[in-house]
Amino acid sequence: MDKNTVRDQVLDHARTLLMTRGYNAFSYRDLSERVGVKTSSIHYYFPSKEDLAFEAVNAYSADVMSSIYAIDSSAPADKKLDRYVKVLVRVIGEEGDRVCLCGMLAADIASLPDNVRQAVQAFFRANENWLAKVLAEGEIQETLHANNQPEAAARALFAAFQGSLLAARLFQTPARLDEIMQVAKR
Repeated sequence: MDKNTVRDQVLDHARTLLMTRGYNAFSYRDLSERVGVKTSSIHYYFPSKEDLAFEAVNAYSADVMSSIYAIDSSAPADKKLDRYVKVLVRVIGEEGDRVCLCGMLAADIASLPDNVRQAVQAFFRANENWLAKVLAEGEIQETLHANNQPEAAARALFAAFQGSLLAARLFQTPARLDEIMQVAKR
């Protein structure tokens, strides 16, 4: 798809605003200024902010999860986890001013429309499921530690990664992600 279409520009800028400001701190006016179109043009593609947020979450999730699923399945578990962290580091961007779009929206969960909330939950579950499989492999390979509870360890590790993305933004350093990963390694 041509990334120069108005629709795609709106979606890209919405993703950035969601990752830097959250759901409640941007408007169609912000988008119209960034894209250079009237708000009515944005409403043509996304009749409501709910529609825009839902599409942004789905596009973000598809991008991130395709990067995660592209990690070599034959690699050792600890190397898979290293590559996973590299995917997360890309999330924060070069300026270090972004957090995971779904992590940011999780903070706004009480004010999110139901379909957006469910899409955010699906993103969390997909990451936790992938991590649980990798942690289980790592225990067998004796390279990762999950206390024989890979699902619980995956939830804790993903929560730690989400928190470290916030700290990386706060301190403007991706090194916070590397620190968390060391916890899972033996």
